[in-house]
Amino acid sequence: MTPEEVGRRVVALLAPVEATASVSGGQGYARATVDVPPASWADAVRAARDDAELGLDFLDWLSAVDELADGFDVVLHLWSVRHRHGLLLRTRVPRDTPVVASVVDLFPGAAWHERETHEMFGIDFAGHGELRPLLLPPEFEGHPLRKEFVLASRVAKPWPGAKEPGESEAGGGRRPVRPPGVPAPGEWGTTPTPAGAAGAGEGPRGGTPARPARERPARPAPGERPTRPVAGERPARPAPGEGAARPASGEGSARPAAPGEGAARATAGEGAARPDGGEAPEPPASGETGPGSAAAPAAGEAGPLGRPLPGERPTGPPRQEPEPDAAGES
Repeated sequence: MTPEEVGRRVVALLAPVEATASVSGGQGYARATVDVPPASWADAVRAARDDAELGLDFLDWLSAVDELADGFDVVLHLWSVRHRHGLLLRTRVPRDTPVVASVVDLFPGAAWHERETHEMFGIDFAGHGELRPLLLPPEFEGHPLRKEFVLASRVAKPWPGAKEPGESEAGGGRRPVRPPGVPAPGEWGTTPTPAGAAGAGEGPRGGTPARPARERPARPAPGERPTRPVAGERPARPAPGEGAARPASGEGSARPAAPGEGAARATAGEGAARPDGGEAPEPPASGETGPGSAAAPAAGEAGPLGRPLPGERPTGPPRQEPEPDAAGES
């Protein structure tokens, strides 16, 4: 059966009760929707279950919708396992006395759904007999799925992060928006909250005081931030007295000499500057060795490890001329 045919069949079974049939959205998942008076709620469920053409023998779910001043819509979804079609059955109860008949005797599986709907919306199901708490603790007050219920979680407990969602480190993020149902600071509880605070004082159910806000270091002004060097530009040198003192002219330590270079410089009469600014010691005389130094090699002798002295061209082994033979020819 099509959704339209299912709706017309339910209305015909409930005559002369005033029932209104329509089709829900969802395109391929559209369902026949029938609105009935609260007094005919149990009769409509029984007719949909027992009719051979409908055969709606499976209870899918039951819940409610808060329509504010218009009351509450109790919605039941039935499904036919054999015919593969469904039905949305609705009834509206007043907000002052939200009571409707229970369907546990028709579908025992509705007991859990009716307990949850009673807990979340405050709707009584006459004939249920055991509407005890299902999801919330027994000391909980109020009905969380009613639209007038205050979402006090963000009021009684501040946001754990340093910033609200949507704010960036540099500032200038989007303006924080309170979710629907969250009151502004100072509008919830018996003790008003100071303006700008993230928590709340003691509420009607003994809320906890707000935690102190985290202290963050003040951001430097735009003029106080250090300027970044331009690409390719050398950083400025520190002013006198800010950095380490540089050695005076002539006080810098001499570059370490390469192996063999010190002896050559001593032979040539060149002395390395001392760190204290004094004169270098006199080189030892020829044939004498100073403390901790080696004698300079004589002329014609190879340098240390057979290396030539500075300024000399490297020499190889002497070239050997071929010996003349007996005829005097080479």
